[in-house]
Amino acid sequence: MLTARDIMTKKVVSVTLTTSLKDLAKIFVQTRFSNLPVLNEAEELVGVVSETDLVEQHKPLHIPTVMTLFDWVFTLGSEKRFKEEVDRVTAATVGDLCHKDPVSCSPDTTVGELAGLMSQHKVHLLPVVDDGKMVGVLARLDLIRVMED
Repeated sequence: MLTARDIMTKKVVSVTLTTSLKDLAKIFVQTRFSNLPVLNEAEELVGVVSETDLVEQHKPLHIPTVMTLFDWVFTLGSEKRFKEEVDRVTAATVGDLCHKDPVSCSPDTTVGELAGLMSQHKVHLLPVVDDGKMVGVLARLDLIRVMED
Protein backbone atom coordinates (compact mmCIF):
# COMPACT_ATOMS: atom_id res chain seq x y z
CA MET A 1 0.00 0.00 0.00
CA LEU A 2 1.40 3.39 -1.02
CA THR A 3 2.02 5.99 1.68
CA ALA A 4 2.95 9.67 1.78
CA ARG A 5 6.62 8.62 2.05
CA ASP A 6 6.37 6.90 -1.35
CA ILE A 7 4.90 9.80 -3.31
CA MET A 8 5.82 13.01 -1.45
CA THR A 9 8.06 15.70 -2.86
CA LYS A 10 11.19 15.81 -0.72
CA LYS A 11 12.82 18.93 -2.13
CA VAL A 12 10.46 21.49 -0.66
CA VAL A 13 10.25 25.16 -1.48
CA SER A 14 9.06 27.02 1.60
CA VAL A 15 8.75 30.54 2.95
CA THR A 16 9.06 32.02 6.43
CA LEU A 17 6.76 34.14 8.54
CA THR A 18 8.89 37.20 7.70
CA THR A 19 8.90 36.71 3.92
CA SER A 20 7.51 39.84 2.28
CA LEU A 21 4.42 39.54 0.09
CA LYS A 22 6.43 40.90 -2.84
CA ASP A 23 8.96 38.08 -2.42
CA LEU A 24 6.12 35.58 -2.01
CA ALA A 25 4.64 36.70 -5.33
CA LYS A 26 8.04 36.24 -7.02
CA ILE A 27 8.36 32.73 -5.59
CA PHE A 28 4.88 31.78 -6.83
CA VAL A 29 5.75 33.05 -10.32
CA GLN A 30 9.19 31.39 -10.43
CA THR A 31 8.15 28.00 -9.07
CA ARG A 32 4.62 27.89 -10.51
CA PHE A 33 3.50 26.35 -7.20
CA SER A 34 0.12 27.49 -5.90
CA ASN A 35 0.66 26.65 -2.20
CA LEU A 36 3.74 26.84 -0.01
CA PRO A 37 4.50 25.67 3.51
CA VAL A 38 5.46 28.35 6.04
CA LEU A 39 8.28 27.61 8.47
CA ASN A 40 9.43 29.42 11.62
CA GLU A 41 13.06 30.15 12.58
CA ALA A 42 13.46 26.58 13.91
CA GLU A 43 12.26 25.29 10.51
CA GLU A 44 9.06 23.93 12.05
CA LEU A 45 5.84 24.00 10.07
CA VAL A 46 3.61 26.86 11.26
CA GLY A 47 1.34 27.52 8.29
CA VAL A 48 0.49 27.29 4.62
CA VAL A 49 0.06 30.19 2.21
CA SER A 50 -1.59 30.05 -1.21
CA GLU A 51 -1.85 32.14 -4.35
CA THR A 52 -5.50 32.63 -3.41
CA ASP A 53 -4.46 34.22 -0.10
CA LEU A 54 -2.28 36.65 -2.01
CA VAL A 55 -4.96 37.47 -4.58
CA GLU A 56 -7.65 37.92 -1.92
CA GLN A 57 -5.44 40.41 -0.12
CA HIS A 58 -6.27 42.86 -2.92
CA LYS A 59 -10.00 42.23 -2.82
CA PRO A 60 -11.97 45.33 -1.73
CA LEU A 61 -12.60 45.79 1.96
CA HIS A 62 -16.27 45.37 2.85
CA ILE A 63 -17.31 47.99 5.40
CA PRO A 64 -20.14 46.68 7.60
CA THR A 65 -23.50 48.39 7.30
CA VAL A 66 -24.52 50.42 10.33
CA MET A 67 -28.12 51.13 11.22
CA THR A 68 -29.41 53.54 13.84
CA LEU A 69 -32.67 53.19 15.68
CA PHE A 70 -33.44 55.95 18.14
CA ASP A 71 -30.15 56.47 20.01
CA TRP A 72 -28.82 52.94 19.38
CA VAL A 73 -26.33 51.98 16.69
CA PHE A 74 -26.47 48.45 15.26
CA THR A 75 -23.73 46.93 13.14
CA LEU A 76 -25.05 44.51 10.55
CA GLY A 77 -22.35 41.89 10.21
CA SER A 78 -19.68 40.41 12.37
CA GLU A 79 -17.04 42.63 13.98
CA LYS A 80 -14.71 39.62 13.97
CA ARG A 81 -15.16 39.17 10.22
CA PHE A 82 -14.46 42.88 9.66
CA LYS A 83 -11.25 42.64 11.73
CA GLU A 84 -10.17 39.61 9.65
CA GLU A 85 -10.75 41.61 6.46
CA VAL A 86 -8.75 44.59 7.78
CA ASP A 87 -5.91 42.23 8.75
CA ARG A 88 -5.99 40.73 5.25
CA VAL A 89 -5.85 44.08 3.48
CA THR A 90 -3.04 45.41 5.68
CA ALA A 91 -0.87 42.27 5.57
CA ALA A 92 2.80 42.93 4.84
CA THR A 93 4.39 39.53 5.42
CA VAL A 94 3.53 35.87 4.96
CA GLY A 95 2.98 35.66 8.74
CA ASP A 96 0.16 38.20 8.42
CA LEU A 97 -1.52 36.31 5.60
CA CYS A 98 -0.94 32.57 5.96
CA HIS A 99 -3.26 29.95 7.42
CA LYS A 100 -1.88 28.94 10.81
CA ASP A 101 -2.10 25.38 12.18
CA PRO A 102 -2.19 23.69 8.78
CA VAL A 103 -3.52 20.21 8.16
CA SER A 104 -0.56 17.86 7.80
CA CYS A 105 0.16 14.14 7.64
CA SER A 106 2.85 11.68 8.63
CA PRO A 107 5.08 9.77 6.20
CA ASP A 108 3.03 6.62 6.95
CA THR A 109 -0.34 8.10 5.96
CA THR A 110 -1.88 5.97 3.20
CA VAL A 111 -2.98 7.35 -0.16
CA GLY A 112 -6.63 6.79 0.78
CA GLU A 113 -6.19 8.71 4.02
CA LEU A 114 -4.36 11.50 2.14
CA ALA A 115 -7.27 11.84 -0.29
CA GLY A 116 -9.68 11.92 2.65
CA LEU A 117 -7.69 14.64 4.45
CA MET A 118 -7.48 16.81 1.34
CA SER A 119 -11.16 16.39 0.60
CA GLN A 120 -12.41 16.85 4.16
CA HIS A 121 -10.31 19.95 4.86
CA LYS A 122 -10.49 21.32 1.31
CA VAL A 123 -6.72 21.73 1.04
CA HIS A 124 -4.48 21.39 -1.99
CA LEU A 125 -1.21 20.84 -0.13
CA LEU A 126 -0.40 18.52 2.75
CA PRO A 127 2.93 19.04 4.51
CA VAL A 128 4.44 15.72 5.62
CA VAL A 129 5.74 15.99 9.18
CA ASP A 130 7.89 13.47 11.04
CA ASP A 131 9.01 14.09 14.65
CA GLY A 132 8.03 17.75 14.40
CA LYS A 133 10.05 18.41 11.24
CA MET A 134 8.67 18.80 7.76
CA VAL A 135 10.16 16.09 5.54
CA GLY A 136 8.14 16.68 2.39
CA VAL A 137 4.88 17.88 0.86
CA LEU A 138 2.05 16.31 -1.08
CA ALA A 139 -0.03 18.20 -3.60
CA ARG A 140 -3.27 17.07 -5.21
CA LEU A 141 -1.34 16.47 -8.40
CA ASP A 142 0.82 13.89 -6.57
CA LEU A 143 -2.33 11.89 -5.77
CA ILE A 144 -3.57 12.22 -9.33
CA ARG A 145 -0.24 10.89 -10.64
CA VAL A 146 -0.69 7.78 -8.49
CA MET A 147 -4.11 7.19 -10.05
CA GLU A 148 -2.60 7.30 -13.52
CA ASP A 149 -0.19 4.41 -12.80
